[in-house]
Amino acid sequence: MNFHNQYTALIVEAAISAGRAIMDVYHRDDFKVQLKEDLSPLTEADLKSNAIIEEYLQQTGIPVLSEEGRHMSYDERKEWSALWIVDPLDGTKEFVKRNGEFTVNIALVKEGYPVIGVVFAPWLGDLYVGDGLASYYFKLSADWKECSFDEIEKDLNPVNLPSDKTQQITMVVSISHFSEETADFIKRVEARKGAVDKVSVGSSLKMCLVAAGKADVYPRFGPTMEWDTAAGQAVLEAAGAKLIDLEQKKRMRYNRENLKNTSFLAMGKGEDMTAFIR
Repeated sequence: MNFHNQYTALIVEAAISAGRAIMDVYHRDDFKVQLKEDLSPLTEADLKSNAIIEEYLQQTGIPVLSEEGRHMSYDERKEWSALWIVDPLDGTKEFVKRNGEFTVNIALVKEGYPVIGVVFAPWLGDLYVGDGLASYYFKLSADWKECSFDEIEKDLNPVNLPSDKTQQITMVVSISHFSEETADFIKRVEARKGAVDKVSVGSSLKMCLVAAGKADVYPRFGPTMEWDTAAGQAVLEAAGAKLIDLEQKKRMRYNRENLKNTSFLAMGKGEDMTAFIR
């Protein structure tokens, strides 16, 4: 498939190659889980995926900011007009629980905003691509792990996003991060728009459901990091959807001094639910 951006095919290949390494670990019975300083889990799959992705991205000459890479100081980063933001395994908790809802996230950020991004869920075979001018969903064949990238690429059949439209207000919620603020937001929406259908899914797949039109809104009250959202935002925005920083009341910006995100709303094409935020 011919993408609009010169780097999109590269990061699609990088994400699929990383996904292959992740699944090799996933199917083992003996992979070890470490705890990082913030008590979040780290596995061999995170590190293998990161090494593969960074090897691909080195070809571009653009610096990389990855969850599992070296975290440069803001003094080093602040002059960067472009950078890659990577989460080599988003949803490590889901990986450890073996529920399949984990992803590889790669985004190219220019002048503070994501311009292209890939979210790949290797266990599901679901690939979401934000290519700047358009957003796509691809379903990989069941045997993708045994195929070369050239073979996979020949079989990629794009579905333009958004591809669906909900019949009633559908909200993506996180079971592990469900908060009082989320419950209050749901009550305010229901008071004005009627019953809300709630769906739950792991990792950045939440944003992809909104981009695809399968959900109208994903509220996140509480901290995330830049690498958790950059690729998903690229997919959202290329689909005509948006991700709003609720502290700044505008489009989420990246390569900030503080890499921790504030609360945000991901909203589908044509949706605006910021009025329900207190």
